Amino acid sequence: MTTAAPHGLPELFTEDVFTRGLRRVVTRGRLLTDQASLERYAHDDAEWAPFVPPLAVVCAATTEEVAAVVRVAAEHDVRVVPRGGGTGLSGGANAVDRCLVLSLEDMRAVLRIDADERIVECEAGVVNDDLRAAVAVEGLWYPPDPASSSLSTVGGNAATNAGGICCVKYGVTGDYVLGLTVVLADGSIVRLGRRTAKGTVGYDLTSLMVGSEGTLGIITELTLKLLPLAGREERAVIGTFPSLRAAGEAVAAVSRAGILPAALELVDRTCLAAVDEWQGLGLPHDAEAMLLGKVDQVGEAGAALAEAMAGLFRAAGGTDVRTAEDPDAVERLFRARRLAYPALERLGPVLTEDVCVPRGAVPEMLSRIQAAAAEHDVVIANIAHAGDGNLHPLIIATPDDAAAESRAQAAFARIIDDCLALGGTVAGEHGVGLLKLAGAHDELGARVLEMHEAIKTALDPRRLLNPGKAFPKH
Repeated sequence: MTTAAPHGLPELFTEDVFTRGLRRVVTRGRLLTDQASLERYAHDDAEWAPFVPPLAVVCAATTEEVAAVVRVAAEHDVRVVPRGGGTGLSGGANAVDRCLVLSLEDMRAVLRIDADERIVECEAGVVNDDLRAAVAVEGLWYPPDPASSSLSTVGGNAATNAGGICCVKYGVTGDYVLGLTVVLADGSIVRLGRRTAKGTVGYDLTSLMVGSEGTLGIITELTLKLLPLAGREERAVIGTFPSLRAAGEAVAAVSRAGILPAALELVDRTCLAAVDEWQGLGLPHDAEAMLLGKVDQVGEAGAALAEAMAGLFRAAGGTDVRTAEDPDAVERLFRARRLAYPALERLGPVLTEDVCVPRGAVPEMLSRIQAAAAEHDVVIANIAHAGDGNLHPLIIATPDDAAAESRAQAAFARIIDDCLALGGTVAGEHGVGLLKLAGAHDELGARVLEMHEAIKTALDPRRLLNPGKAFPKH
């Protein structure tokens, strides 16, 4: 038995001792220590969020294996950074000093689909699109659809409370999480939530875990609510606009009119050009912005709602406003929105914002984003889940240019300040991670930060689970 040194670490700790401990509990081939793997798993897709190589990577196969790994890490005072598909854009899955990266990506089983109760039980590593396909066979639908849905996992979606294109009408991931299996910091396994439509026993610890970015526990299994797949008839409403502000005014007008679209997305000129150059979709290059709306009511009600939205687009200055009912045409248009981020990545490093403001403040926030671009001499492209006020300004910097990076960071901070001034939040769906800690500090305030610290201390007193993420230390 080893004795603790004054600084709290096992006196005889070495990486070899630690990895030997892991080998005793990890299935053969699931412990990775080669340099290529350590580099691959050291960070997510966030630009300029700090990271260091982890001590090791474990690609867990079961909840019990996750728990055993956490116990070994705790024994050696090694931090644990959980990871799903690695598609995050805030540094939430980035490795920190003296840590193990624990990947859930191989836990991909859809455990049970209950068509009568409209629920699904699955492991955390199931990819969002794969889950949708699996439940569709039973005539069911899982609405949350982040732009990374072909790559991101439902466990990662829950950890950040991810949204997506449909969330304006159908809500974000947390609206569909009924229950969770979670491994806590001491390696114990708990089951939270329920499998029933209603339930009020105890504190809502399920919601506490959703959006906690792996800082309170590691989600390994989920029970998710589903909706019927039938009863929807999609129509797209498309319009181009002479300015970002005009597009924002159309968004605000749709909200004021009481229309609840199934989607309302904004793509600006820079994004349209980047996607079209890459994919050749025939997108317009002469408009400052395009709005992509969608309604899904059936029959005459859906047609009338689409025409009403089209009228609001025109009244706000929209041109070339039209509707589309053909499923292939609707999918092609929304494909342009989903491809915007990877298309821009081809132009250089992209620093991604994730601010969310009240819908009525969308026009002003878009104007302030343009002002930030001019003030700091940076290129800012804009995509947005505009229907719920969630804006994604994408700041493009010249590779390997320190001055350009500094200007991009300054624009990033300015946008966060403007968002808070308009009554918004600094993280709509990507999580705080590492990139939004300063903004989260300003948004939460001292007393609420104390509450966060108290909860963290109760569940993870040694600060071993994803330390330094999600909220700043008070």
